Amino acid sequence: MIRYRPHHFLCSLGFEGKGYSLDFTANMTAIVMGHLRAQGGDGTEIMVTGAADDICAPCPKRRGTLCTDQARIKALDRAHAAALHLEAHERLTWGEAKQRIRAHVPPGSLKRLCRGCQWEPLGLCEAALARLHAAGN
Repeated sequence: MIRYRPHHFLCSLGFEGKGYSLDFTANMTAIVMGHLRAQGGDGTEIMVTGAADDICAPCPKRRGTLCTDQARIKALDRAHAAALHLEAHERLTWGEAKQRIRAHVPPGSLKRLCRGCQWEPLGLCEAALARLHAAGN
């Protein structure tokens, strides 16, 4: 089972091999490409956490269970938890998470939902969100 903080659901959807450090990128690649996007990845179980998670493990900004930019990360997690109807300790599969994203996060909404994220202006997540919606139709 993978442990995820709320904003990492959408980060994983848009992940394109970029990150904060080589170790961070390798870890996220292993989780996203090796589990979620691998054959059968929709069945991967995820537990929602309110602190540092499996993606955060090698992040150079992590300080224990917190982040050097904790206020911004907490705001992202709150916004994403509300949008995706996620609760701490909830368990769901990656396939169920994608269904929630499709149901509750329309294309064009990431500018607001991901406000403050340094990756949002690159458009990677918005493009992935559009692909998810197109595939669901």
